[in-house]
Amino acid sequence: MEPATALNISICATLVGLTAYAIYTAFGPPSKALDDPFEDHED
Repeated sequence: MEPATALNISICATLVGLTAYAIYTAFGPPSKALDDPFEDHED
């Protein structure tokens, strides 16, 4: 395998992993602990 191909695969795998983790954090069970700053400051 060429080094450029291995680099591209590793970058894509990292991006997919970070995206999956962000979606899990935003919409999964950890999202219950998130605060909405707009609801904290009612005008």
